[in-house]
This record gives sequence, C-alpha cells and structure tokens, in this order.
Amino acid sequence: MSEQFNPTPLALSVSELNRQVKNLLERAFLTIQVVGEISNFVRPSSGHWYFTLKDERAQVRCALFRQYNQRLSSIPKQGDRVQVRAKVSLYEGRGDYQLICESLEPEGSGALQRAYEDLKNKLQQEGLFDTGHKRPLPTHPRHIGVITSATGAAIHDILTVFKRRFPALPITLYPTAVQGADAAGQICQAIRLAEQHAQCDVLIIGRGGGSLEDLWPFNEERVARAIFNCSLPVVSAVGHEVDVVISDLVADLRAPTPSAAAELLSPDRQQLQFRLRQLEQRLQRSTRQRIQQQRQQLQSLKARLRHPGQTLREQAQRLDHLELRLMQALQRRLQSKQDRLNQLSTRLKYRSPEQLRQRLQEKLNTLNRQLTRQSEVLVRLKKQQLAMAVARLQGISPLATLERGYAIVTDQQGHVLTATTDIQPGDQVSARLHKGSLLCTVNATQPD
Repeated sequence: MSEQFNPTPLALSVSELNRQVKNLLERAFLTIQVVGEISNFVRPSSGHWYFTLKDERAQVRCALFRQYNQRLSSIPKQGDRVQVRAKVSLYEGRGDYQLICESLEPEGSGALQRAYEDLKNKLQQEGLFDTGHKRPLPTHPRHIGVITSATGAAIHDILTVFKRRFPALPITLYPTAVQGADAAGQICQAIRLAEQHAQCDVLIIGRGGGSLEDLWPFNEERVARAIFNCSLPVVSAVGHEVDVVISDLVADLRAPTPSAAAELLSPDRQQLQFRLRQLEQRLQRSTRQRIQQQRQQLQSLKARLRHPGQTLREQAQRLDHLELRLMQALQRRLQSKQDRLNQLSTRLKYRSPEQLRQRLQEKLNTLNRQLTRQSEVLVRLKKQQLAMAVARLQGISPLATLERGYAIVTDQQGHVLTATTDIQPGDQVSARLHKGSLLCTVNATQPD
C-alpha cells in the first residue's frame, strides 16, 4: 500500500472490542443450565478440562477448571450427554465465546439424585440402614454366591482374586442384568433363587463403575428391600470407591469395589498355611515337652523302685512282728481266762450248794469252748495272712526265678557274674539251679 493507515479516534482495538463484548455477555447472562453432547474433550497437565458441548445444529466451547472438576466422581468421555451449570464469557485471546462451567453431571441425573435422596431418607427412617440389622459375615466361607452380569468386568475381577487367594473355594454365579429397566427385577429374582438353593453362606451383589443411570438398579427400593429381607449375609460391591448406592447402605457390608469384596471374603491361602505351620510347630513343641515330662517321671519312678531283696527283708520283718503280736495276744487272752478261772474257783470254794457249782461248771465249760473256737479262728486267720504274705514273698523271691529255669552263675569266690568281662576262658564257675548246682569250665566268652 502506498497510503499510510491512520485509525480514526472512534475506532476500537481488537482487544478492547473483545473486552467489551465479554463484559456485555457476562452481564447479560447469569448462571445458566445447558444440555448437550461432549466432544473434543482434552485434559492438559494443568488439570483443567476443555471440551465442546454440541447438539444437532450448534456447538459451544466449554471450560471446567480444576477447582470444580475435582468434585466430580468420574471423568466424562466422548459422546456423553451432560448438563452443565455455567456462566457465559468470552476468551479474549481468540475472540471465541465460551461457557465457564461450575458443575457437570449426566443429563437427567438431577432428578435421579433427588429420587436417590428421597428413597435414602425414607429407608433410613424405617431403620433399614441400622447397624443392629447387620449380620456378621462367616469367618471362613464355604460357598459364595455372586449376583452380577456374566459378561461384565466385575465377575472377572472377583474370580481373579479368588483364584489368587483361595482357588478351592466354590463360587456360584447368579447371572443378571446390572443396568437397564429389567435389571432390578432380575437382581431380586437372583436373591430369592440363592435363598432357595441354600448352598451359599454369603452373597456378593455388584457391578463395575458407571454413571448414575447405569448404577440406578441398585438404587431401587425393591432391590433394597430384597437385600434387607435376605436370609443370607450380603456384601454390596457396586461401582468404584466413590460410588455409594442404596444397596451399599442396606447390605451387611459395603465393599468399595468387586475386587475388594473378593479380598474381604476369600481366606488368604498363604496366611492359612502360615497358621498351619504355627500350629504344627506348637504341636511338636508340646509333644516334645510331654515326652520329656514322661521321661523325667519314669526316671523318678525308677529311682524310687527298690530291690526285691530289700522288700523281702521288710516283709520278713513284718511277718515276725505279726507273729510276735499274735503270740502275745494269745498269751494275754489265755492269761485273762486263767485269771478268771482262778477267781471262779475261789468263789466256788465259798459256795457250797452243788447246783451253784454245776452252773458255774457249765459256764466254765462254755467259756472254754468259746475260748477254743475264738483261738482256732484267730489262729486260722493269722495262718491265712501268713500264707498270703509267704506267697507274695515267694512270688518275688530269687528262688522262684530259679524254679522257672534261670540260673545264678558265680565265680570260685562266690561272686555273682553279670557280664562276660567278669570271667576269662578256662575259669571255673558254679551255676546254681532250682535244685542243685553245676560246676562248669568256661571255654569262651561272647559279648552282646
């Protein structure tokens, strides 16, 4: 151009124009609600979200800054229909108008959220969430039932955990739909079927993550009441850790994820093996201690065991003592009777009537007979006791051992031989038998 460009005083710069347009837009529109489909969704390292909200005929750029998107439980994806609460603004650098979003939720989730809160308050007032109704889970389940989709990720995660931790635990799948209009009815039917089979001692009810609409069957009242009335303990494992549904609140236990439910219910094989090894070691220690105690007791009894000869001597001494007591008792009894007889004889001398003499004579005869009988009984009793004592002594006597075929071998000095080292070949020994003795010459010795 040959002519120099000179702006008029009333002309606006592009920056000033965009600034004024931004102010006009922000003053003209307060916070609004906009519904559309997400496209061109990006997440830069700053943590902010940028996307386009569109419908069949138009689109608008949107920004959801980090301080707001951190409140959301899930990240939207391409094609999701959402509802945003936003303010209209203008990005001055490009001159593009945009929506500065403050919240984002799936389309229709506002009504669902209100329905969720209403049902939650209703069931809480009825006491369905009270901890007093929570049943304890079995410490070591013998059979586990799983109510979920047969093709979803939840059953795969559950089976993977059980295979890793305790593959021998039997699991029965009750396949149901986990989203859609028919899901709630199928879940209730699966709960009743598990109760009728009566083979499981705990149930896992759940699915993987999703939107509020996807998880809605687990927020329905009939599912909540079916879980509450179920006779089996129920673990609810729906969605991710941030997802909380009505079934989580009614169930006996809430697991943050299906994998976590499997972790909670499956015994740890390594821990059980470690416990088994501990019990085995305790049993071994206890057995060793018991054997040691028995060995010590045996040694104590062995030390208390006396030689038969000593017992024989004690019994012989006891027999002599008993015999002496018996003779003394007989002498005292005879002396007493003799004294009595002398007294009667003296009295008889002073009583002359013959009848009195006869009566006294008869009484004397009676007393003599009684004395004789009692003496015989006493002597017979003492003889029996003596015979029993002799029999017991004979049972442990060395002579009885000889009678059974054994022999006592002594050297020429009369010492009893107990080992081959006590004698040399060519020495003479004497073998005492039950009847008689043998004089022998040793040809050779043989150790054990």
